[in-house]
Amino acid sequence: MQLPQLEDLGPVSGKRVLVRCDFNVPLSGGEITDDLRIRLPIDTLVWLLDNGAAKLTVCSHLGRPKGKPDPKYSIEPVRKRLYELLEARGADTGRVELLENLRYNPGEEGNDPEFAASLIEGQDLYVDDAFGAVHRAHASIVGPPAKLPSAAGRVLAREVDVLAGLLEEPARPFVAVLGGAKVSDKLGVIEALLEKVDTLLVGGGMCFTFLAAQGHGTGGSLLEHTQVGTCARLFETAAAKGKRILVPTDIIALSPDGVFGAGREPSGEMRQVGADVPSEWMGLDIGPGTAAAFADEIADAATVFWNGPMGVFEDARFAAGTRAVAEAVAGTKAFTVVGGGDSASALKLFGLDDQVDHLSTGGGASLELIEKGDLPGLAALRSASARGQG
Repeated sequence: MQLPQLEDLGPVSGKRVLVRCDFNVPLSGGEITDDLRIRLPIDTLVWLLDNGAAKLTVCSHLGRPKGKPDPKYSIEPVRKRLYELLEARGADTGRVELLENLRYNPGEEGNDPEFAASLIEGQDLYVDDAFGAVHRAHASIVGPPAKLPSAAGRVLAREVDVLAGLLEEPARPFVAVLGGAKVSDKLGVIEALLEKVDTLLVGGGMCFTFLAAQGHGTGGSLLEHTQVGTCARLFETAAAKGKRILVPTDIIALSPDGVFGAGREPSGEMRQVGADVPSEWMGLDIGPGTAAAFADEIADAATVFWNGPMGVFEDARFAAGTRAVAEAVAGTKAFTVVGGGDSASALKLFGLDDQVDHLSTGGGASLELIEKGDLPGLAALRSASARGQG
């Protein structure tokens, strides 16, 4: 998957460049709580400025304002932090403009050609450094490469390089760890990974559908009845391919009268049970035996991909399984890739986010790339390159 790089743009001196970034950062009370997505593309912006770009017009979405201005999703906090980071690198911020939230205009998510035309008006070049958005055929992602010489920024290029390498020539054993709520949300990813991995470790809410497929009782745990047969088929597929799907052998469960979740007053009885959850009890984390077994698999791996928590880690009572996996991923000698989203949040919570080889900025994009092998934004960049860069 060869993407055009910054160097493929040719001379950028004196050129006006539209740069799509992914500044969709978490906010609390109007303050940025994690600026990773602003820090990462600074290298791209500084490279363009150092090579003489006359002006950078930077754009991004932020949150879900539903196609109209909403002060809650103003880009202003991002603008302030972006300029601070650029100034710290000695960059000329007078040549950098950050547009207001792209999603204030319904044409962004609607992939409106007129909105795309308004973005590229007066621009000479386009750079996409928004990996977290390249799985969406939005105006700012697929529109500009159809008209302008285009390239991938450093963040996007690195993401694609790592994930493509993960799928094409992983060092073995290759272990993938999947969590999250529903099998149906990740069915395509699971099927794609079974073509590549040696072992698949399944936790989170989705594990109960796999357990049900093995005949275990799941009590009041999250269960997709319509996917039980699918999970049974996945076990058979894995066995036929000489692969393993490992599911929990013990569970941390909460009594029927219990209350759980972040920001709620915790209540109820916790109990460690086996692979069968008692009637009406709810499984909310993998147990210590499973956590240790998963950690051993990760320690023995040469390549590890992790996406999705092992339990409701936002509630400290059910965070031990996710913590154990996070610590195992951080401590293994394997090449480690964490697919963004809640897994990245967990790593940050446990202070381990700087101890993995690659922390993706796009949970959804990384999963779709694994599942589909290509994404709309990547195809658009390659098309621009195939046309001889405009």
